[in-house]
Amino acid sequence: MLKVGLTGGMSCGKSVVGDMFVQLGAHLIQSDLVGHQLMQPGEAVYQEVVRRFGTSILNADRTVNRARLAELAFGQPSRIRELNAIIHPAVIDYENRWMDAIAKQEPHAIAMVEAALILEAGSANRFNRLVVVTCRPEQRAERWASRAKVDVETARREVSRRMAAQLPDEEKIKAADYVINNSGSLNATREQVKGVYRTLLAEAESSH
Repeated sequence: MLKVGLTGGMSCGKSVVGDMFVQLGAHLIQSDLVGHQLMQPGEAVYQEVVRRFGTSILNADRTVNRARLAELAFGQPSRIRELNAIIHPAVIDYENRWMDAIAKQEPHAIAMVEAALILEAGSANRFNRLVVVTCRPEQRAERWASRAKVDVETARREVSRRMAAQLPDEEKIKAADYVINNSGSLNATREQVKGVYRTLLAEAESSH
């Protein structure tokens, strides 16, 4: 089985690219969704996050208010590191168990993990291949504005703030086995994905 990491900066279109890989036959898990799941009330990660960051991050129903938590964490680099130190190991453990389960069911499958911070978390070595998605800087702000329903200037500031916690694209590209440029049309992106998928599939099918 081939273990593939799918990463890239915020709002570059990782999820769109991930969906395209799934349509072609890859198995995919999203770190964000795993993190959401592990931050539900009753989970060990939830309890530790609340202990460290306080009950002010909770909604009335005791679920985590992610916007409030992000505001607290992204305000200080040390707090981002503290949050990541709680969440990342648990998420990585969950994903590794998921990949192992896929390998047992389908020895020649492609198991893909979509995550923004694969390189930043120092966890790239658990993958056989790394795919990095990029786009033009201005597109990040436009896409974030559209998704968050805010004006582009507000989006630009938020993107800059969050990107400060991530490696620049140039560094991610250096570490990549494959780069998908999502700056153009969806069809152009899809053609790149098809090419990468064919290569990954050939590797997966020849793996033991």
